[in-house]
Amino acid sequence: MADAVLEAVLERITFANEETGYTVARVDPGRGGDLVTVVGSLLGAQPGESIRMRGRWGSHPQYGKQFHVDDYTTVLPATIQGIRRYLGSGLIKGIGPVLADRIVTHFGVAALDVIEHEPQRLIEVPKLGPKRTKLIADAWEEQKAIKEVMVFLQGVGVSTSLAVRIYKQYDDKAIEVVREEPYRLANDVWGIGFRTADVIAKAVGIPHDSPQRVKAGLQFTLSEATGDGNCYLPENELIGDAIKILQVDAGLVIECLAELVTEEGVVREVMPDGEPGIYLVAFHRAEISLASQLLRLLRTDEERMPAFQQVDWDRAFAWLGASLEDKQRDAVKLALSRKVAVLTGGPGCGKSFTVRSIVKLAAAKGAKVVLAAPTGRAAKRLTELTGHEARTVHRLLELKPGGDAAYDRDRPLDADLVVVDEASMLDLLLANKLVKAVAPGAHLLLVGDVDQLPSVGAGEVLRDVLSADSPVPNVRLTHIFRQAQQSGVVTNAHRINHGDYPVVQGMPDFFLFPAEEAEDAAALVVDVVANRIPRKFGLKPRTDVQVLAPMHRGPAGAGGLNALLQEALTPSKPDLPERRFGGRVFRVGDKVTQMRNNYDKNVFNGTLGIVTAIDAVEQKLTVRTDEEEDVDYEFGELDELTHAYAMTIHRSQGSEYPCVVIPITTSAWMMLQRNLLYTAVTRAKKLVVLVGSRKAIGQAVRTVGAGRRHTALDHRLARLV
Repeated sequence: MADAVLEAVLERITFANEETGYTVARVDPGRGGDLVTVVGSLLGAQPGESIRMRGRWGSHPQYGKQFHVDDYTTVLPATIQGIRRYLGSGLIKGIGPVLADRIVTHFGVAALDVIEHEPQRLIEVPKLGPKRTKLIADAWEEQKAIKEVMVFLQGVGVSTSLAVRIYKQYDDKAIEVVREEPYRLANDVWGIGFRTADVIAKAVGIPHDSPQRVKAGLQFTLSEATGDGNCYLPENELIGDAIKILQVDAGLVIECLAELVTEEGVVREVMPDGEPGIYLVAFHRAEISLASQLLRLLRTDEERMPAFQQVDWDRAFAWLGASLEDKQRDAVKLALSRKVAVLTGGPGCGKSFTVRSIVKLAAAKGAKVVLAAPTGRAAKRLTELTGHEARTVHRLLELKPGGDAAYDRDRPLDADLVVVDEASMLDLLLANKLVKAVAPGAHLLLVGDVDQLPSVGAGEVLRDVLSADSPVPNVRLTHIFRQAQQSGVVTNAHRINHGDYPVVQGMPDFFLFPAEEAEDAAALVVDVVANRIPRKFGLKPRTDVQVLAPMHRGPAGAGGLNALLQEALTPSKPDLPERRFGGRVFRVGDKVTQMRNNYDKNVFNGTLGIVTAIDAVEQKLTVRTDEEEDVDYEFGELDELTHAYAMTIHRSQGSEYPCVVIPITTSAWMMLQRNLLYTAVTRAKKLVVLVGSRKAIGQAVRTVGAGRRHTALDHRLARLV
């Protein structure tokens, strides 16, 4: 069918896939008739905008006549009604329906022309002062600049939802950078990876075999490897992976890798197995630094807790007034007499009670005790456990924009004892920053369960520090206390960890709801969370129940479950504010999580919260976090948030919830491993509900894991002894 043009006002978006850009929307052509359905790539367009769409008319067997959009541009409305609607839609920061009405009443059809060319005249509008006038003029200019970037990006095949971020990163140089140095985007702009930059590079004419492209691809391959937890890649593996991604000759990849090493863009080091390993510079420096800093703490002659070098331990334990088993006593002695120590063990083995005893004895001797954990929830739990304030590691170190810490080797923490809980979550970069900040003579105690999943970020710090040749002393608690033995959650966590099938009948706090197909499991999860658990246990679905899925994709994955759970728990209502961003709709009451470290907002990857307000006029959304702080997001920053009714098990590390619901089906076969299921179960304080197939549970229990990550911290520690 021939190309056609349709001009209309975008009324509402009914569906949008943020990965493909495919959108279903309803538009008003302004002819006094019904709304028209349009389908195609409309990401970036907002309700209220007038848009000119190029495409073709078609018919859907179920939904009838539709306009298929190939591309679109935004146009300014020309009628009084259109201008009033446009200004009042929340598209221009600072203008809502009331102010829009006043502006249009005063200037008529010239309103947009005045804002564009004579914004100082806005002061003529009743009750509109100079400050608001300037804000509106600035917002209008920024919106124009962002639209220009959007149009350019559309021309090179990139989702327009990234335009705001690109504009804010480069300002008026945005188009120049995109055109001349597209691979910079992958490093500079969060949400843009090598693949997106590669699409742009191709569109602006950078050759397929350009050294610029190949070097960027090699660094991307290493970056992807760190995302999978590796600190480096063996050279041959890196070259093989890069060839698959880049689709170029091996000789060119080898040549560009050699140049990258010479330019110090990457580091090449022969590893203990005799094979060369390739690191990104930051990870190589961090691994060497962490090993040497741990040795520095262990070997120093300085001592900030001298009272524990000669102490009557029987008397000290008697003073505690609580009975500790032998290994718990060993852990207390180790933490208070050695400069660096590790305490590990599974649930119900007394780690918490041991930590409380250590903190109590240290405080009794006047020691300055500092407590930290990787997540806000874990820090809150540590505070409740010990009676001493605990902070997240990020807040303790006062990490600043750019990721630099206020506390480091030159300005250490004023602490005699630093206790870090949930240490299995510490990745290489964060662990390095933390250990650097511990003062010589101070004691560092790492507490965690080494059988849980390793950190989301690169490294296996806790496992490497516990390795056989490590100089760091440790105690592993193995005795399960009688009270804990009565818990189905604790009992089954240990059964899973030992490779035994969990007991799913006759337990008051551990259940299995069978479902073979992923779609059936997803529907059952929603019913369990929204209806059955609240009815039987009185728990609140949003705050007390967390769905933990093995993977993000698929019908029973975190992504699909979030859509279903949002519809069940926070459905759209006429009086409920909401804001669409890409393929997601945020509503007041939504449970959300932060997707990246944002040092400007002082909010970090994994922070949970509830959306408490959406302000269309000021174009901001407010989240009340688990740490009871209000964080504002401009509408252009909403790609930092995602819904958190369900999340992947990896993202749940370090957090604890009253109830955990785990969909586990054979559709997630590749992810089903023992430590994954073990980690999910150990996130629950009171109640675990498995939803899925017995076969999938059996697969998870039997599968030990995919092997070690590529790290060398254990070898560096052993080599420095």
